[in-house]
Amino acid sequence: MLNAMRQKSARAERAGVAHGEAGRDPVSDEAGDPRQDTESIGPGLLQAVLARENLQRAWKRVKANKGAAGVDGLNIEQTGRHLITAWPKIRGQLLRETYRPSPVRRVRIPKPDGGERELGIPTVTDRLIQQAVLQPMLDLTFSEHSYGFRPGRRAHDAILAAQATSRRDGRSWSWSMSIWRNSLIASITTSSLTA
Repeated sequence: MLNAMRQKSARAERAGVAHGEAGRDPVSDEAGDPRQDTESIGPGLLQAVLARENLQRAWKRVKANKGAAGVDGLNIEQTGRHLITAWPKIRGQLLRETYRPSPVRRVRIPKPDGGERELGIPTVTDRLIQQAVLQPMLDLTFSEHSYGFRPGRRAHDAILAAQATSRRDGRSWSWSMSIWRNSLIASITTSSLTA
């Protein structure tokens, strides 16, 4: 499982390639390499995946998505009860890298044009594991300045960070954010941030 998770950074795969108007080097870390080298994570990543807090966040996301049952026929509530007894075995398989996901359930849904689209629905357990694996991996690639849709981060934290940066640099910056809400754009300036 760990070998499947390891990927080269975008920069390593695209060395020397530059197309369009942008240069090769990013201006900020927003477009740069991940904050940490994912190739050297090793067992630490698996421990992050299996951490209680990460699994609880993953379960919360799976429950919020309200998906259908997979090939095992277990819905979210049934899977929750099943995992109470089955999780130690599944966790052991993940640690030994012997866990195998179940096949996906195939469902055809009608398209507006009259055709059909085929969906593959994983079991709820497999969706939990997918969420638990993806979150720590994706966290490594986000900038420390990323606040949108990040666990444990809020818009208020972004405002506080902007204020701290402005104070630290001793400059008077004009921070402006556009917020779309019900087709309304509100502009926030430093005067409202420091009030």
